[in-house]
Amino acid sequence: MSAAPTRVPRPGRIVLVAVLVLAAAYFLLPVYWLAVAATKSNRGLYGSFGLWFEEPRLWQNLTKVFTYNGHIFPRWALNSLLYAGVGAVAATLLSAAAGFALAKYRFRGREAVFKCVLAGVLLPSTALALPLYLMFGKIGLTNSYWGVLIPSVVSPFGVYLCRIYAESAVPDTLLEAARVDGAGEERIFFTVVLRIMSPALVTVFLFQFVHIWNNYFLPLVMLSDDRKYPLTLGLVTWQQAADRFPELTQYTVGGAFVSVIPLAVAMLVLQRYWRTGLTEGSVKE
Repeated sequence: MSAAPTRVPRPGRIVLVAVLVLAAAYFLLPVYWLAVAATKSNRGLYGSFGLWFEEPRLWQNLTKVFTYNGHIFPRWALNSLLYAGVGAVAATLLSAAAGFALAKYRFRGREAVFKCVLAGVLLPSTALALPLYLMFGKIGLTNSYWGVLIPSVVSPFGVYLCRIYAESAVPDTLLEAARVDGAGEERIFFTVVLRIMSPALVTVFLFQFVHIWNNYFLPLVMLSDDRKYPLTLGLVTWQQAADRFPELTQYTVGGAFVSVIPLAVAMLVLQRYWRTGLTEGSVKE
């Protein structure tokens, strides 16, 4: 019995794997450094090799981070979860409804509305922060949770993605069959359309969650009470005060390490939904 021939890797595959390895190292190296730095003392941050552990004291560091200044860090973390969680869920549902309506309903001005959505995709969010502040100041919503939450529920990219996805993934025949069976438009949307569009909705949710979680400029403009700060703004205030209080350097590093954990968990938990079929849930078993 002859041995199976040895497969020689093609040069193109080797180059592709090498590029992917370099890209992974580029993105993961800062996270690795952050994990290592979170275990060091304030002196060890500057007096030891940055990519290796020196004197592991992660628990002690995180305890100080969570208890500093009257447990302000957990308050910032809860604020970030509120802004990102509620904002991402609301933005996903709003994007799904708007995208589905633009894809499947015929009404006057539909394309004009869609072009306005495309313009919103190209418009940087920082350019809207000051006008939003002036508008919200007139109605008394500055320095409030609503001042950050309301702008977070609007995602032009989410509307664009949901329209493109609904056009290709939601069959018109399925909608007509549901209407013939007596289902109303609300029931069709919540029981049929949302299940079919789940891969796109997960994508919109993750994009919006990460965007809100990392958002710095809008809370900076809207908020003046540090008890309402998200993690991004709170950690920057610690970093700015590190000249007067050197221990805040280590607290900032430890807080940054904690702040990336929810993003990693959300990515790991939700990534499997991206591989689901385009029409999963549309066929009865």
